[in-house]
Amino acid sequence: MTAIRIVITGRVQGVGYRAWAVAMASSLGLKGWVRNRSDGTVEALFHGEETVIEAMIDACKEGPPAARVDKIVSYECEEEINERFTARPTV
Repeated sequence: MTAIRIVITGRVQGVGYRAWAVAMASSLGLKGWVRNRSDGTVEALFHGEETVIEAMIDACKEGPPAARVDKIVSYECEEEINERFTARPTV
């Protein structure tokens, strides 16, 4: 199992990105979370099989229909998540 944290830049707030990410990650069986950040980006942590995480990151490049993704930066991390995929409050 792997954990990857990503930060998504573009028009990603106010377009249903978090709800879309929860639905998509849950359907893929990933654990983790997604949240808006006060700088206008969206941050997510995915925990699961590496190939499934890669598929989720590929999906995040498009996001929901109203989103415009300009950039995704990913970071490996050590945080283990043992809960279902959820939306967290803005930080």
